Amino acid sequence: MPNVVILGVFVADTAYRAKRQPKMGETILGESFALGPGGKGSNQAVAAAKAASGGPVTAHFVSKLGRDPFADMALATWKAAGVVPAIDQQDDSYTGAAYIFVDDATGDNAIIVSPGVATTISPTDMEARADIIGAATVFVTQLEQPMDAAYRALQIARDGGARTVLNPAPAADLPDGMLGLCDFVTPNESEAEALVGKRVETVDDARAAAAALRAAGAGAAIITLGEQGALYDDGTVSEHVPAFNAGPVVETTGAGDAFNGGFATALAEGASPLEAVRFGCATASLSVTRAGAAPSMPDRAEIDALLARS
Repeated sequence: MPNVVILGVFVADTAYRAKRQPKMGETILGESFALGPGGKGSNQAVAAAKAASGGPVTAHFVSKLGRDPFADMALATWKAAGVVPAIDQQDDSYTGAAYIFVDDATGDNAIIVSPGVATTISPTDMEARADIIGAATVFVTQLEQPMDAAYRALQIARDGGARTVLNPAPAADLPDGMLGLCDFVTPNESEAEALVGKRVETVDDARAAAAALRAAGAGAAIITLGEQGALYDDGTVSEHVPAFNAGPVVETTGAGDAFNGGFATALAEGASPLEAVRFGCATASLSVTRAGAAPSMPDRAEIDALLARS
């Protein structure tokens, strides 16, 4: 059976909506508060599982949790979405948490993540999960857990024959050879700029960034461009996939995670990379029409309906 395996971090999202962020030393009144499940890897696993609902693909999530109420939230979230967890729980640290500021007028966000026990994820942990990672059809990771763990997991996945996806978020310098382990690298505009050293604002900018990422070793680059959709470039095919009009934008938190989870599921189901990018764009376009990160992820019926009418 095809499967998606995602390595990453769970954090509890504490989301504050306000007209602006406070200045240092200042206190302001917010418009609302919400507590919910988050973390890029966890969000992507939820997106992948919900996008696969009713289909042959299973979504697995590899991470670490503490033993606390936020861990209970994580386990309940994955159970509801259909994610299969491969989790170590530890008593000597805490489950991660994130501060999310959401601009009440635009829905744009700024985030601080404290990953907690997930900062101890190590290459040895990846070797202990080699049976799961090495059996992946599609393997996905990001950079919220330690870099050396992500690197080792990509090696194990590649050795097992998986198609490998690196979502280089948050932006960071990558060690030599890491992009060479990636069939697909999926930065947004700011992450692409950090990786290639040039601004990415337009589709043409994205094409230039994609070429630089491929030259650095990636098999293909997918630059996600927010309301402009995504640019796919594998050196032979370079195509801009527009975003879908799924309704008014409520909040952009988790849109990139929705894209990556949807992309991974479609790829595992046998879609071509370009078809999978279109599926990922539909997934992300639906996610921004509702609040929250994991709670905003659409199910398969919603994605198929959007694709059918677009």
